[in-house]
Amino acid sequence: MSYYQHHVFFCCNQRDGGRPCCNDKGATQLRDYCKKQVAKAGLAGIGKVRVNQAGCLDRCEEGPTVVIYPEAVWYRYADERDIDEIIERHLRQGQIVERLKI
Repeated sequence: MSYYQHHVFFCCNQRDGGRPCCNDKGATQLRDYCKKQVAKAGLAGIGKVRVNQAGCLDRCEEGPTVVIYPEAVWYRYADERDIDEIIERHLRQGQIVERLKI
């Protein structure tokens, strides 16, 4: 059994030189929002969901991006509504959110 049911990694990379990066698109703020919503829903903790910041996941041009393991599903998101949908459908119901999938 895995330590967490779902492990969620948000790319929060900050690139220099004007190259696209997830952090320029609000990744850190939306990661913080996700952590709060997961905790508020009672989904956080051992055997449940862990939300983490990652360095560059090398998909910034498609982002901001998040990847959820153990399913290895990659999403792009734009706002809190997208994060809410990922939490509800993927983390709660076990369904992939096709419209956000990369």
